[in-house]
Amino acid sequence: MTAKDISQATTDNDTLGGRLVRARAATGMTTGELAARLGVMHKTLNSWETDRSEPRSSRLNTLAGVLNVSTTWLLYGRGAAPVSEVAEGLDDVRAQLAQLRELHKKTGHVIRSIEKRLGSDGANA
Repeated sequence: MTAKDISQATTDNDTLGGRLVRARAATGMTTGELAARLGVMHKTLNSWETDRSEPRSSRLNTLAGVLNVSTTWLLYGRGAAPVSEVAEGLDDVRAQLAQLRELHKKTGHVIRSIEKRLGSDGANA
């Protein structure tokens, strides 16, 4: 991403701490799990997430890697926000639901067609 791209990208107006919370939640990690992966105390991570302090640049790079987001997004809210696994799973469920609706519609047409044929066959008997 170039400096021009960064300046023209849509900005996420949350704070660094808020973006950390959202990125962590998108991974499904608890604060304890993330703190352990980063090698920091739980209270340190909590301070970052509540905007009472900020991670050093080396920790910020590690955070971005672990959370699968860019440091630019963490710091400035520019770029792609994290997508939770749940949201990705919902897209699959929505696609399956659309297929089921289409199959249901086709099944209804087949049932009505059979009913019509049975009704006309029954009248002729």
